[in-house]
Parts: sequence; C-alpha cells; structure tokens
Amino acid sequence: MIIDGRSLTLDMVEVVARGGARVELAPDAAALMGAVRDALDALVAEGGTVYGVNTGFGRLAEVRVERHQQRALQLNLVRSHSVGTGRPLPSEEVRAIMLLRANTLARGQSGCRPEVARRLLNLLEFGVHPVVPSVGSVGASGDLAPLAHIALVVIGEGRAEVDGRVGDAAALLAERGMAPLELREKEALALLNGTQATTGIGSLAFCRLRRCLDTADVAGAVSLEGLLGTPAPFRPEIHAARPHPGQVESARRLRRLLSGSEIRESHREGDGRVQDAYSLRCMPQVHGAAREAASYAERILTTEANSTTDNPLLFAAGAGGDEDEPSRVRVLSGGNFHAQVVAQALDLLAIAAADLAAISERRVDRLLNPDLSGLPAFLTRDGGVCSGLMMAQITAADALSEMRVLASPASIDSVSTSAAQEDHVSMGMAAARKLRRSVELLETVLAIELLCGAEAVEFRRPLRSGDLVEEALQAIREDVARLEGDRVLSPDITALEGLVRAGALAHTGI
Repeated sequence: MIIDGRSLTLDMVEVVARGGARVELAPDAAALMGAVRDALDALVAEGGTVYGVNTGFGRLAEVRVERHQQRALQLNLVRSHSVGTGRPLPSEEVRAIMLLRANTLARGQSGCRPEVARRLLNLLEFGVHPVVPSVGSVGASGDLAPLAHIALVVIGEGRAEVDGRVGDAAALLAERGMAPLELREKEALALLNGTQATTGIGSLAFCRLRRCLDTADVAGAVSLEGLLGTPAPFRPEIHAARPHPGQVESARRLRRLLSGSEIRESHREGDGRVQDAYSLRCMPQVHGAAREAASYAERILTTEANSTTDNPLLFAAGAGGDEDEPSRVRVLSGGNFHAQVVAQALDLLAIAAADLAAISERRVDRLLNPDLSGLPAFLTRDGGVCSGLMMAQITAADALSEMRVLASPASIDSVSTSAAQEDHVSMGMAAARKLRRSVELLETVLAIELLCGAEAVEFRRPLRSGDLVEEALQAIREDVARLEGDRVLSPDITALEGLVRAGALAHTGI
C-alpha cells in the first residue's frame, strides 16, 4: 500500500489496522517532504522565527529558544506531553493512528524529514505498537498526549507491545533492528499536533458501524418474516416520493431480502392488519436516517485522513508561496489541529447507532411478546418449565440504555486549557471512545434480534422465508442451534456478535 497524503480511504485504514498490509511512502511525497525540510532549515539558519522550532509552545510561544537548545526542545515536548492515563488503546487503534499520522506528514506541510514518516511505517511493518493510554486528549491542540506516547517509542523511550509482549521500547526496537530516531527541529511538534487519535479510533468504529447498518436490514427482514409482517411499505414508489438516498437504499435491500418469501404468500390474503407497527413498517426511514449520518461522517473522516492537521504549516513554492523563490517556504499558524468537525460527526454516529438499537430492541420485544407476535411467549415450546429467550430482551434493553447515555454529545463540551490559550476544545477523543463503545453495544443488540428472529421463523416452518433471508438464517444456524429447551445463551449471543462484527450477514447476496 502506498500513502501520499491525499488518497487514503477508510477501508485502507482498517486493512492496515486489523491486518498486516505493508505500507510505503510514495516517492513524490518523500521528495516533497525533503524539499520542504531543506527550506525550513534554511529559514531557521537565517534567524527567522518559527513557532515550535525556536519558540516555546502554547502560552510560552513568545519565549525565544536559542539554536543550541532547539533539539532539546523537541525532546522535552515529547516527554512533557506524555501524560496519558487509563486503559491502553487496542493495538489496532494504535496502528490506525500511526498510519494516519504518517499520511498527514506525507503531505509535506509539516516540515518533517521523510525518515519520520518512514519510521512510523516501520513500526507498523514490524508490529511494534506503542502503549497509548486512552485518556488525555481534549481534541483541540491536536491529540497531544496519545500522539506523544507514540512519539516516545519513535525516540526509543516509553513502552511498546510486540506479539503480545509489553516492554521497554528501546529494547523492542532493537529486537526489530531499529535504533531510536533523533528528532530535529519541528519534528516532535509535527508528530504530536494533529487529530489522528480521534480520527483513527473514529474511523475504525465507523467501519464497524457501516457493517451494522447493512446487518440491521437483514435482522429487520428476519424479524418481519417471523412476525408475519408485510413488505408492502418497502415498495419503490413510496420511497421515490421521499427520495433520501439512505432510505431508498434500505428499502431496496429489504425488498431484495424478502423476495420469494413463502411466509408472505401464506398470509397475503385475509390478513386483518391494515398496517404493521412502526418498528417494522418504518425500517427504511429509520435505518435510512442512520445511513445518511454515516454518509456524512464518511466524508468528514476521509477528508480528515488526508488533511494536514498540525501547526504551524509550511507552504512551498507552487502551493501559495513565491514562484520566484522556489527554495523558500511560508510558515503560517492556524488551527487545523482542532477536531470539532470530526467530534461532531462521531457524536452524530453515536446518535444514529442508538436509534438503530432502539428500533431493533422494539422488534425483539414484539418477537417475544405473545400478545404482539401470535407466537408462544418468549419463543419457548415449553412455557413455564422453560423461559426461552425472555432474558435476551433484557440484555438488549441494558445495552440500549447505555447507548442512550453515550448518545449525549461530547462535542458540545469545552474546558479551557493551557492557561486559556486553548480556550475552546472539541473533546474529540471522548466522542471517539463513546462511539467505539456504542458500536460494540449495537452489535450486541443486533445479535439478539437475529437470535430471536431466527427462532421465530422456526415456528413458521415448513414455509420458507425470502431467499436471502434463508441465506442469513443458514449462516446463523452454522453457529447457533435451534432452541429445543433452555440453555446458556451467552455463547449464542457472543457467536452472533462475531458474525455482526465481521459483516458476515451484511451483504447476504445483495
């Protein structure tokens, strides 16, 4: 995989984070980085003032740092900002963060040598994962603390994980044939000052949520069959009259899933119900709303993944500089490190996830309630002696309650930091952590709906459901047997969570 700072996709991020894809720096990007670095060195040699190169940071920006202290400034920056605490991030999230940081450095506007980006890619290739505590960023002057803990390993300090072993970073680097990298002027600041922790965690959570979106349509179709619902509300002319793309797509998928259903044909005539409940009838509208949120968030995350998010920025000739002085750069201070746009997008996804779980849980309730389903209570064949799936709905309700708390936005909060220099912050990392947990809980709720829906369809046998619903049911039955009597259900739910997380049911022939 080649990175150039401009063409990284969220799918590529996930492949590198969860797998072992090798990543290389594009030659053109390396050349640009080298040229900009040379121009920065020339500017500093002339005595020009550059924030973070020969000045202090934040409130200390007015303090001049002499030439002989400038590399010590970079070292001290990494050490002093490594203040994270809490449970370490999973290695896959650390990998996503390192990839994103290397990609933004590849844009050539941060003043780093190519060796800095390559070192991050070396860590990915050799599986050296910095230990990054999960708490310590307000998502404004960049995700400073999380990125500092990654930079610590780059310079041979801190702790890292290799093949499940956690130890001293310098020793683990040596095992992989790497020496600590000495950072030059501006390079520590470029490693720390950006939104990559928020964006990395958020991007991986987004990819999981995207699979949940497709799985929710499958789970809803299974439930509809078990409840003898009608697919009539999914007719294309209804959704053409209100053509939100997400709604249209969910309706299309539901029609495709339910096509060929013998269950539907069995009750097409003489069905006394005029309309199904909203949790069935309005699936395209509710699932579609979540698709719209995901579409927006994907654009935001993809743009952020291919942006320069540190400060100050260096603009070479031909990129806003003076064409008559190709060896010079302009140094501009700004606020691209502020993660507000990402934090808001992640908060929106948490809201969408909570609503997907809410409508899914309502379908679970209908499946288990004999007054609503016309089926045995809790889908057990021996009610009284057996409780069937009674408790599964309670687990879903617990997960949903937590998701509703997590849907409260982090991005509307702000705590002034750094002696009021950073007086408005995004709380982007909090938004990312919330979303990760929310998606995890959504996978649980959808797994429970699939468990209950599959059991309900068993009561409609020997009739077959829609062709693609049958494919989904076959995949479910490979991991979870039909309920013949009470048994421990936790392994069943866990197995179905795995199917949801992997997207094994998401694209069932559609």
